[in-house]
Amino acid sequence: MKRLPRVASAEAVIHGVLKLAFVDGYEGVIDLRPLLANGKVFAWLQDSENFKTVRVEEYGHAVSWTDDSGYLIDLGADSLRRDCERQAEIHKLMVG
Repeated sequence: MKRLPRVASAEAVIHGVLKLAFVDGYEGVIDLRPLLANGKVFAWLQDSENFKTVRVEEYGHAVSWTDDSGYLIDLGADSLRRDCERQAEIHKLMVG
C-alpha cells in the first residue's frame, strides 16, 4: 500500500509560490497563482502578506491559512505533491 505524502515544511518563496519539503525527502516548488486567481475561497490569499502566513497542518497532511474571520483554507498534501511533480516535469520540458 502506497503511503500518502506528508509535508514537512512550507515556505512562501514569492506571492503565490510555495517551496515544499515532504517527509520522504522530496522537495518541490509549486505555483499556486492560477488557483489563487479563481474563486472567492482564495480571495484572502490574494494579499501577499496573508499568503506568507502558510503553515503545515499537524501530521503534514495539508498546508493551511486561517483568514481574519477564522475560516480555514487548506490544500491537501497529496494534491500538492502531484502538482509539484507535474510542474517540475513541465519545467524540465521547457528548459531542456
